[in-house]
Amino acid sequence: MSRATAHVSPMAPPRSFLWTRRVGLSLIALFVLVPVYVMVSSSLKPLQDVSGAFRWLPTGLTLRPYFDIWQTVPLARYFGNSLIVSGAATICSVIVAIFAAYSVSRYRFRGKRIFTVTVLSTQMFPGILFLLPLFLIFVNIGNTTGIALYGSRGGLILTYLTFSLPFSIWMLIGYFDSIPRDLDEAALVDGCGPLRALFRVVVPAATPGIVAVAVYAFMTAWGEVLFASVMTNDTTRTLAVGLRGYATQNDVYWNQVMAASLVVSVPVVAGFLLLQRYLVAGLTAGAVK
Repeated sequence: MSRATAHVSPMAPPRSFLWTRRVGLSLIALFVLVPVYVMVSSSLKPLQDVSGAFRWLPTGLTLRPYFDIWQTVPLARYFGNSLIVSGAATICSVIVAIFAAYSVSRYRFRGKRIFTVTVLSTQMFPGILFLLPLFLIFVNIGNTTGIALYGSRGGLILTYLTFSLPFSIWMLIGYFDSIPRDLDEAALVDGCGPLRALFRVVVPAATPGIVAVAVYAFMTAWGEVLFASVMTNDTTRTLAVGLRGYATQNDVYWNQVMAASLVVSVPVVAGFLLLQRYLVAGLTAGAVK
């Protein structure tokens, strides 16, 4: 027996599996990176080069599209609206989900099972099913009380809470269940009240799950198009809808569309990279009890 064969572990995967995995991962990486390359290269080309036949190697590069995107449409205003709406929806989702999930996880009350099943069942319905009812509700509230929910950032925040809250509550219930109850009891013995025990003991232990919920809520609100196109106006329009402004009746500024798409994706990508460690831990730890 040769020395190379003697050191091979009996549990080692076969060589064919290793080569298949490498080829598969290479194809997946190619599938992901090619669109990114097309976006970056197109954003650095003049409009006449983008409108013609696509060239993998651009001949003339320019940064002009990255300056024009702020002039063609009010991108800064759309950017601010998206930050306000996404940030507020994220904060509200996290706060409400923490209290709701902690109550379900730690206390027994009448209708607890019905509540959890109802929260989970809301994820089965498509979002377009709620579009017309929410539109009518917001319009009627505005006509009756004078509170302008339709066309406002506040109304859009409430709309996004209907999607992010059920998943956030359901996910944090599983994560809080994985935290030993002995921590709560020890905090209560030391003189902490229920709220103090929650924020001083349970919340720090559940940081990965809370971060995962926050990332999910932010990404859901940041890239949502359907409700933002109906529930907003020219003043409260968000980025996902505002990018359509680069398409006019006469032409489509493809180089600016690509440049703007890259610019608006920076907050999500940067946040995901910074919180990746907590996000992976939060998505996996809550499922293991």
